[in-house]
Amino acid sequence: MGARTATGYELRVPQGASGVAVTALNTTSGPCRRLTVPDVTAQAALAAVAGLAVAAESRSPARARAVPRPRRAPLAAAAGPVPAAGPEPAGQAAAPQSASTASTAPGGSAPSALGLLYLPRAAWGADESLRLDPATGQPWRTTYHPGQVITVHHTVTPNDDPDPAATVRAIYHFHTVERGWADIGYHFLIDEAGALYEGRWSGTDGVPGHRPDGQVVTGAHVGGFNAGNVGVALLGDHRTRAPTAAARRSLVLVLQALSGAHSLNPVGSVDYVNPVGGARRRVPAISGHGDWMATECPGAVLYTALDAVRLEVAQALL
Repeated sequence: MGARTATGYELRVPQGASGVAVTALNTTSGPCRRLTVPDVTAQAALAAVAGLAVAAESRSPARARAVPRPRRAPLAAAAGPVPAAGPEPAGQAAAPQSASTASTAPGGSAPSALGLLYLPRAAWGADESLRLDPATGQPWRTTYHPGQVITVHHTVTPNDDPDPAATVRAIYHFHTVERGWADIGYHFLIDEAGALYEGRWSGTDGVPGHRPDGQVVTGAHVGGFNAGNVGVALLGDHRTRAPTAAARRSLVLVLQALSGAHSLNPVGSVDYVNPVGGARRRVPAISGHGDWMATECPGAVLYTALDAVRLEVAQALL
């Protein structure tokens, strides 16, 4: 539950209950820092992801013959008009510049030709020191594997969020400090206005979630099935509420880029094999968290909408 004006809270549990744990996510406070953030549009970020398939095939002709790559419609053409639903992100009408000096609450992002904002980690205020191993002072080791599947989540944070960048920072702190997952678990996050956030750190190449060779950085969003599994999370609670039109549009564009990059049939299924532990699962190529385990994620309403989303992604790739 959201408690934006509360100074405390009380938890009542049934008599005899034990092992109760409570977590509070502080999505409002924290220092405001000014950083120089390169302007990268959502169009450029997604085009970079989609282009990984071309680079991978040029290095591996055998793979190109064995796994047909879906054709991709240009992202700008597939986007269509900006939906009227939901408020436009701050700075929507501003023209992109080569670089900007911006506050990270939640500025520092660049408006895109698609009418979408893209916030790399610096733009949403990621404190990179949280990724450091206290024992060594160095970042935790990252691993990379070929992409096999995409999993959609919701964050179960309050809807109608007045400061989604602060919420992303809170999720990052929760995953990294409280859970010990070395970084935020998701590769991409999308807010209600359709803004796209870079999730887990994958390198300095400018391609979110990936290495230049197309391999996916291992996240922490589906326990036991993380390697080669790209996590996309919509901010908000979608158990009884549908995503906004803007968020849904951005989700389709992200899934379009990822499906093209990893040669996935958006309306098909995959036989996922964890390259680390060997765990196997047959799931939709674009799955919901609930396809992997017993969980309410990504929310009943969003999960029901995934069939239509998959079809829209597939149509865009024809």
